[in-house]
Amino acid sequence: MRRLAAFGLAITMVSYGCGAITQKNNESLDSIEIAVPEPLNISKDSLDNYKKKVTGFLDTNLLNKDFNGACLVAVGGNIIYERYVGYRDLRKKDSITDTTSFHLASTSKPLTGTAVLQLIQQNKLSLNDTLDKFFPGFPYKGITVFMLLTHRSGLPDYVHFMGDSKKWDVKKMVTNELMLQFLFEQQPKPNFSPNRGFSYCNTNFVLLAMIVEKVSGLSFPDYMQQHIFGPLQMKHTYVYQLKDSSHATPSFKINKEFWPDDHLEGTYGDKNIYSTPKDMLQFDQALYGGQLIRPTLLDSAFTPYSNEKPSVHNYGLGWRMLMIPNGKKVIYHFGRWHGFTPAFARLTDEKATIIILGNKFNRRIYNAGHDLYDIFGDYQQRRKDATEGVADEPKPAPPVKTKVAKNTTADNKKKLTPTKEKPVVKKTKQPEPKKAAKKK
Repeated sequence: MRRLAAFGLAITMVSYGCGAITQKNNESLDSIEIAVPEPLNISKDSLDNYKKKVTGFLDTNLLNKDFNGACLVAVGGNIIYERYVGYRDLRKKDSITDTTSFHLASTSKPLTGTAVLQLIQQNKLSLNDTLDKFFPGFPYKGITVFMLLTHRSGLPDYVHFMGDSKKWDVKKMVTNELMLQFLFEQQPKPNFSPNRGFSYCNTNFVLLAMIVEKVSGLSFPDYMQQHIFGPLQMKHTYVYQLKDSSHATPSFKINKEFWPDDHLEGTYGDKNIYSTPKDMLQFDQALYGGQLIRPTLLDSAFTPYSNEKPSVHNYGLGWRMLMIPNGKKVIYHFGRWHGFTPAFARLTDEKATIIILGNKFNRRIYNAGHDLYDIFGDYQQRRKDATEGVADEPKPAPPVKTKVAKNTTADNKKKLTPTKEKPVVKKTKQPEPKKAAKKK
């Protein structure tokens, strides 16, 4: 038996960036129904055993370690641990609940990637499409959708070149359109030629969000609501826009000081999706159902594509992966934006899901997320520094009133593991998914 979430769609005219993209008003589409599988039938003894171990670990190693946020752990869709701790706004003392939406930071990337894969399986987009198809005259040649999804484009990261007060007026809010305009006009130097290697880059996913807009005729926030959040009944998930600043959950520094917004709040695709643990569990479970993304295409998303140098760390189509030497695989994405420190991991062998969201900076979230893997299987994590999930993501610098720091960035900059490697000449073959059946 399956849970069905139905959502009616209507596309209206949208105006966007470099020009207007339109669709006939009131053009109706068939209702989308995305089946979310019912929880697996797992014995009570097994669930109780997992619950005891997870509860003991998290209560000891995270919840009593100055944690402020929400945790959810599930096996086969069965929730075995769920906690909401602390305050949504430390200044107001309003309690965190199961409807409190947290900034997902770079954990937004798998959701952006899912939108791109939907358009690919509808034959509206190809992994091999080059960017000049969507942005005529794009100054960086030979870059494909595949290279954006896998961080193999070689493009420079906008959080670096637009975080430099010598290159950008940091009093001016950056948007997706302004980032694209900067690439056209200033043409900052690329890190390397396309497909030479892996380099984590937020620019890639901002461009992917813009491609979704170009292809679908909808703004990215509307597309995500109509094609993913709505159909999956992710009722407390949305793409943040500047108009949402008055009601969005704030974040805080380790000393409980409020973390103000900066000039990079206006971009989305790479970040800026807000969600809850229960909504993210809906997304996780839908990936098993085969209707959100067909299994063969999803398998390609969970394939490692940066193999120039042997490593347990790799990246697929919008997803990070740990390729454990014993054959185990972790599919996950962590992130950081200001005080938000999300951890989201999927252990597909055991059908286990780990979701930890916080809004007061706490690096223990990353360590706890990784260490939990070993409760479910031999993932060889407790002997390692568990911060590698954000190793090559930019670290946001606290904004100041008069002058923003030169290297203001978007997730965590310091390298802690060899995930981000120097590019080499060896190239990786680009996959092209099998042609999808025509949509009925």
